[in-house]
Amino acid sequence: MSATLLLAQLLNGLQYGVLLFLLAAGLTLVFGIMSFVNLAHGSLYMLGAYAGALAYAATGSFALSILGAMAAALAIGLLLEVSIVSRLYRRDHLDHVLATFGLVMFFNELVRIVWGPQPLFVQVPEVLSGTVSLFGFNYPSYRFAIIVAGLVVAVGSYLLIHKTRVGMLIRAGAQNPQLVAALGVNIGLLNAMLFGVGAMLAGVAGAMAGPVLSVQSGMGEPVLITTLVVIVIGGIGSVKGALYGAIIVGLVDTFGRVMLPLLLRQIAERSIADAAGPALASMSVYLLMALVLALRPQGLFPVRRG
Repeated sequence: MSATLLLAQLLNGLQYGVLLFLLAAGLTLVFGIMSFVNLAHGSLYMLGAYAGALAYAATGSFALSILGAMAAALAIGLLLEVSIVSRLYRRDHLDHVLATFGLVMFFNELVRIVWGPQPLFVQVPEVLSGTVSLFGFNYPSYRFAIIVAGLVVAVGSYLLIHKTRVGMLIRAGAQNPQLVAALGVNIGLLNAMLFGVGAMLAGVAGAMAGPVLSVQSGMGEPVLITTLVVIVIGGIGSVKGALYGAIIVGLVDTFGRVMLPLLLRQIAERSIADAAGPALASMSVYLLMALVLALRPQGLFPVRRG
């Protein structure tokens, strides 16, 4: 593998990992801190992608499309939290799964009714349609912008959780919600805010994925499964774990899709190797998760309690 191809795949893996982090950050907070299993998180990603695509088509401004996706996902997330999710916090996880799976089916059908089964294609904004030069290698500007935006969100999430009073209350509420409520903190409002922030991050991920992937009904389910793998590897409830886990999964998946077909060509026909390589690459992510669960069930970067 040449140095240019190595750098390209490294950046592709980092870009994929950053998109996964935008989803995993919100999901791990809701799952790890609120103990709520939200399978509809992928639907918020899908709705954010649609909101961003429609806002971009209406205004021609990609910045406004990101803001539109954030606003739409935040509003839908808060509406779901107030009307449905808040009623399920004290229920069993099976009830969480059944309710949010129902929401997944509802939103998928709603999108098909409103926008039809055909995918929407979002153009890369003109200002980011070029390339950036890195060590003499040209890389698409838009993909590089995704990496930068994701790292900015990661820093912002860390500062929110570890350096602000709200973050202190979130961490305290995760360990002893009864005591925090007894001190006069509105746990219900705190949970709603946390769920809304998670929804907003999912919306941002959807809007940023629009120019890279097609926007279509059901686009949230495959990425949700990978996101769950990310938070298991990184550590449930850990934003740092979500970031590192997402980058690890992104790199493993990307390099697997490139390297495995090349390796298989040494022992099999090219057509067989090209077909089997990506499938084995997808399996490698789950094998990694199984290995982590076997050796370190709490994840590679778990939350420190106490």
